[in-house]
Amino acid sequence: MSIRQKHIYLSILLFVLLFSCGCMKLGPDYIRPDINKEEPDNYENDLDKVSSEITYPWWKAFKDPEIQRLVNAVLANNPDIKKAAAQILEVRSYFKQSRADRFPSVSVQAQWQKQHLSITDPITQTSESQSFDLWSLSIPAVFELDLWGRLSRAQEAAKADLLSAEENRRTIAQSLVAEAINLYLQMESLERRIQINSKSVETYQKSLDLVESRYKRGLTSVLDVRQARRRLAQADSFLPALVQDLGITQQKLAILQGEYPSTKAYRTQESDYYLALEPVPSGLPSDLLDQRPDIRAAEMRLKGLSERIGVAKAVRFPQISLTGSFGYASEDLNDLFSPETELWNLATGIVQPIFNAGKLAASQRAAEARYAQGVAEYAKTVLTAFSEVEGALLTRKQQLERRKRVMIFLEEARATQKQAQQRYKRGLTDYLTVLEAQQTRFGAEENLILVDLAIYTNRVRLHRALGGGWENLRQEDLQ
Repeated sequence: MSIRQKHIYLSILLFVLLFSCGCMKLGPDYIRPDINKEEPDNYENDLDKVSSEITYPWWKAFKDPEIQRLVNAVLANNPDIKKAAAQILEVRSYFKQSRADRFPSVSVQAQWQKQHLSITDPITQTSESQSFDLWSLSIPAVFELDLWGRLSRAQEAAKADLLSAEENRRTIAQSLVAEAINLYLQMESLERRIQINSKSVETYQKSLDLVESRYKRGLTSVLDVRQARRRLAQADSFLPALVQDLGITQQKLAILQGEYPSTKAYRTQESDYYLALEPVPSGLPSDLLDQRPDIRAAEMRLKGLSERIGVAKAVRFPQISLTGSFGYASEDLNDLFSPETELWNLATGIVQPIFNAGKLAASQRAAEARYAQGVAEYAKTVLTAFSEVEGALLTRKQQLERRKRVMIFLEEARATQKQAQQRYKRGLTDYLTVLEAQQTRFGAEENLILVDLAIYTNRVRLHRALGGGWENLRQEDLQ
């Protein structure tokens, strides 16, 4: 190949590359769909209207360092998060494959052949045998001109799949962190209920001792003794179920941390534990579309479906490919790279579907139908997100109001129990009134614990529903 021919060859390749970069893209360009739902300026149940942002991990509001340790352990060891990270690597590989299709494919071919020929002279009818070697080395290349944007659309679709997978990973991490914190709060609640149960057993035992003492002195009947024993046995029977629930909760929490599902003895909890958590900055409803990773993942899936419409449409147009090779071939290995043994070729080809019984058109319609399904799924995801936020805000408002009323009820129950015990000691009321007052008091204390648990777990639910406040998740644990 002369220098002039090489320049022409390289100029053709350069022209093809530049031309392919400026090709058209068939199919629609993605635009965020309008789900035909008017978004209000503010959330209906957000009465606080807090505009400032949380500048620290939101779970620190509980002021429990064990929760921070728990979050770190879940992010570092949870199998589902590790699986999601591995799926990211898989989808990223698919994206690299689709991107590689837009570049020329270049390879190296080396070959050695040994041939034996027998040549017969037609005049003398004598035969002569010849043997020779053939050495060859070539660099073939294949390049498809992306005139209609099929390859670029496929690359954008794969990129959207990658972004969707990354958002799915964040969604999984958020869900698992929220579940772990909820289980931890539930575990503490069960430990407090066990303490109340132990306290009630102790109180009923003292009451039984008092009734038996009065019975021995003839101041009460055997019925009061039976009622006191019945109430003590009933309270004592609640303990195994509470310990069982605590153990199962501990096992679930251990699995989330990637540990063996073991159980531990219940801890002693402080009686003064409740914290009035600050209001959560809920932001604007329009911000939710960019805050929640599940919405972002749904939108990226939708973008991928939109790009694949262009892929299906471009397949119906001509596909042009350019092939070429450059190399050497010689009978003598020592002369393989001499100018006289150069071999090169340059070719182009075009393929245009003519008749396929409507297969390609049907494929395009199927891609358009999948996009329509994706729009409906995206709209459902957005509306579900709005519902979760409004539900969490409404629950917060009503649970705080409920707690105020439960506190009033608890104070009255404690005062009633005190009065009933004093009147019983003076012989002014029967023992059944005392038992009822005790049962009401301990029931109110347990109810307060359950209300506090509902307030705390709803706080976790609200943060997850809003999608914000998770920026402090350790990113290195999500890789």
